[in-house]
Amino acid sequence: MAARPEPGSGETPLVWERPEPPSRPAPSPLSRESIVRAAIDLADADGLEAVSLRKVAAALDAGPMRLYGYLSTKDELLDLMADAVYGEMVSPEPAGQDWRTALRTLAHRTRQAALRHEWFADLLGGRLHVGPNGLAHLEASLSALDGTPGFDHIDTVMQAVTAVNSYVIGAVRGEITALRAERATGMDERQVQAASGPYLSRMLATGRYPTLVKVIKDATHPGTDITFDGGLDYVLDGIATHLT
Repeated sequence: MAARPEPGSGETPLVWERPEPPSRPAPSPLSRESIVRAAIDLADADGLEAVSLRKVAAALDAGPMRLYGYLSTKDELLDLMADAVYGEMVSPEPAGQDWRTALRTLAHRTRQAALRHEWFADLLGGRLHVGPNGLAHLEASLSALDGTPGFDHIDTVMQAVTAVNSYVIGAVRGEITALRAERATGMDERQVQAASGPYLSRMLATGRYPTLVKVIKDATHPGTDITFDGGLDYVLDGIATHLT
């Protein structure tokens, strides 16, 4: 267990190391777990913009000031929420027997968690997630490569993991942005294409976009599952080529 900062050390303990207030009789008992669960329910329903300490307190039938015994800021609440989602990804079983399988499994776990909790994509790639579950997820990624053939130096491990994570974050954010746009406009992809079809036809007829014409006419346009896996293959193949 990590050592807690000593009193007078000048270091402010993070929320992960601060004890919860002693439990006391109350019409609506509180805990960090119940606070985080209520915040996640709000975010799942209406996005991160729906999450505030006031709204979370109201959902728990408690006064907002009571929450400050469990966390200090909304940023701490977001950190706790993100770590709870990382907890959904952590598994006692190894992610895979080889580095490619392990990184693929972890990438899919991240994508599936973000599709369950779309707001989670907004927190990916931002501030470092140092909660226990976030660290466990990072440890699983690093340990899958560390010491395996070709990954003899920790810098190589870090570069490979960073490359995969960057792809996953970008792909997941793009997919969820498209889902949100579809809901906002009330039109699916086919309806959007039909609405913009006449304009695109006129622009493509100018001859200035020959490769784009080829994409529209000849590309297979697979579903999001296949697209995600295909892009991930390119990244993993690139890492394997670099190692050899």
